[in-house]
Amino acid sequence: MADSPLSESLAELSRFFVGDGTIEEALTRVVNLTVAAVAPADLVGITMIVEGRQRTAVFTDELAPEIDQAQYDSGSGPCLDAFRDQRVTEITSTREPGPWLEFRRAAADHGILSTISMPLVVEKRSVGAMNLYSRREAAFGDVDRANAEMFAAQAAIVLANAQAYWDAHQLSTRLAESMHHRAIIEQAKGMLMAAEGIDEEAAFDLLIRASQRENVKLRDIAQRIVDAAVTRARRPEDES
Repeated sequence: MADSPLSESLAELSRFFVGDGTIEEALTRVVNLTVAAVAPADLVGITMIVEGRQRTAVFTDELAPEIDQAQYDSGSGPCLDAFRDQRVTEITSTREPGPWLEFRRAAADHGILSTISMPLVVEKRSVGAMNLYSRREAAFGDVDRANAEMFAAQAAIVLANAQAYWDAHQLSTRLAESMHHRAIIEQAKGMLMAAEGIDEEAAFDLLIRASQRENVKLRDIAQRIVDAAVTRARRPEDES
């Protein structure tokens, strides 16, 4: 018998390597798998902190961020509560009165009649909230909620790993760039020492003064000196 969409999605998540793409691609993979895994979900989004503010970071349908904006503007909504309080929040009918009035109204106006939001928690730390929206009232039954919780737990780990990977990747990139710039500056200093017959301190002082005079970064001045030296060295070969 064929595997269920849930088991297939969980299996794909278990094989997922965050280094295969950007964090945005990782998140997009997660929400697409969620739609496949939880049948009543017509659209899915993930609420996260982006540049210090709650935002729907990725989504399967552009309606999701439009609906979510109502809770971001009001500061009240099921996704925000799930994120902040680390608890599942659910609306069985957005047409009925209840908490999060602005969000309910926005959801109903966009044809979303029931919602469920799952906190994404890793080691007691919230990394986001997964928001599942349906065009049917009372769409999410006990089995759907259990499946969504199971999937959200796996998705939280993927998101935490993705954040950690890309933070580390970006740090590694910055360090590599720093080391490259340092190497270029050392090369330029050596060339100035040889050309001017000066010591290392005097060569570095020349670079600093040129940087200040031209209002150009020190590493760019150094790169210019190295590039000019390489061009001069290649010229005799081109002319022969």
